[in-house]
Amino acid sequence: MNVILYCRVSTDEQADGCSLDMQERYLRAYCDNHHYNIVGEEKPYKEDYSAKHFDLRRPKLKQIYNYCKKHRHEVNKVLFLRWDRYSRNVEFAFTYKRKFYDELGIEINAIESPIDFNGTEWSLMLSMYCGIAHAEDDKISRRTKDGIHGTLLKGRCSNKAPRGYVNKRTESGEPYVDIDETQAKAIRQAFQEVAKGIETANCIRRRLCPSIPRGTFFKMLRNIFYKGQIRVPAYKDEEEQIVRGQHQAIIDAETFDKVQEILDGKRKSEPKLSKAIDPDLFLRKYIVCPICGHSITGAASTGKGGKYKYYNCCHDGKHLRRPADYVNDKFATWVGGLRPNKEVLQLYTEVLQDLRGEHKRDVQKEVEALRKEIEKVEALRNGADDRLCEGTLSSEVHTRITERYEKQIQELQGRIELLQTDTKGLREKIDYSVNIIANLRLFMKDAPVKVKCKLLSSMFPQKIVFDGEKYRTQSYNQVLDLIFQETKKLRGYGEKESEKSEAVSHSVPRPGIEPGTKL
Repeated sequence: MNVILYCRVSTDEQADGCSLDMQERYLRAYCDNHHYNIVGEEKPYKEDYSAKHFDLRRPKLKQIYNYCKKHRHEVNKVLFLRWDRYSRNVEFAFTYKRKFYDELGIEINAIESPIDFNGTEWSLMLSMYCGIAHAEDDKISRRTKDGIHGTLLKGRCSNKAPRGYVNKRTESGEPYVDIDETQAKAIRQAFQEVAKGIETANCIRRRLCPSIPRGTFFKMLRNIFYKGQIRVPAYKDEEEQIVRGQHQAIIDAETFDKVQEILDGKRKSEPKLSKAIDPDLFLRKYIVCPICGHSITGAASTGKGGKYKYYNCCHDGKHLRRPADYVNDKFATWVGGLRPNKEVLQLYTEVLQDLRGEHKRDVQKEVEALRKEIEKVEALRNGADDRLCEGTLSSEVHTRITERYEKQIQELQGRIELLQTDTKGLREKIDYSVNIIANLRLFMKDAPVKVKCKLLSSMFPQKIVFDGEKYRTQSYNQVLDLIFQETKKLRGYGEKESEKSEAVSHSVPRPGIEPGTKL
């Protein structure tokens, strides 16, 4: 009689030990006693996958089935040590019994507690043997989930501590989480820098935490664990809740909340005016008086024809007083005198498009790698369940191992979600920025007042001097030197043509105009 031998364990740790060898030894001894001939491409077939699933997650069993289909008249039996080596899922146990025994006429059986498939009670025995293992898996899964939920409700970390923390144990063996200052210092500084809203989070990551991947860094900024809280997911009839953690916070709650506002786009980097911006007086608080240096404000005056709006010095109205329309038109003409450098502008657009394409390719590769890593961790988690059922792993160790694997899977899935949340409409944003650069005069005349203020804040970090006829400034965004021509006009040097720069920069920096910085 020709037989195929099948040995299975659930993890690499068991495969490195003696479990597979023990199964093979018992199976070979059984075949010798019954004078069975061992056949197959492998003698025996050895597998280190979980018994919960078949097909893709049980490649050796699938290989045995394919071999039997090709040599159906040359194989009589498929033997394994026990029924839990064959399946821990009743549904799949009956499915593959039908495939082997009913369709191919090949018996599948365990050498311990064999089943007589010619009798009338085989279905009851198969259900009992595989159902016991199935029920034990469900119990283990339930106990594990209950334990994790209970640990989180107590405000304790249920798995490996996040970056910046380290898992420790007390003298009595009680686990706890402590701050790892070697990592916490950089993390604390990163939160503080992001909370300022001056520099993008990714630039801060490259400067302070270059070893942390982009997706992991953004997930870290969202993790409430760093402000001393723990998120408890919804479980059974209980809703998701936030509890106070037993660990020490790295970031204070105020800084953490500011970071969330920055990431959500709810907090602006420039200060807001105390009052609503008057569209006709949008230049006040941006220009100053040439005589006393005080800010120029604005107000409406009532005349015979109605109300007229004027800009005037807030310190002494005699220093400066001009109609608002006149001041705004002068300003639009002054800024509109800047002509874009076509070569630099074209290079700027091409560089942004190249970076966009490289980013998408890198994200796709990283997502594929993360998904493969999730599959590996899931296989290890399933293996831990099998080891617990076999009695080779204690319940306490199993809980700790399973919690660690669950945490790893959640982190990997979170990284995938962050990576897939890519910037949309980048092409439209690039075109919008280029349009602003090429048509500053029209934007200063017709754009919404909020857009005008954003442009002013981006182009001129300090006040602009207006003497009643002309504008000048000594401080402006240095990117203007690369993108625009005749920037000397901003300093009030007249309308002479500016000399061409002898050395042209070989790189295009980030755009200085506000809409461009959001790309």
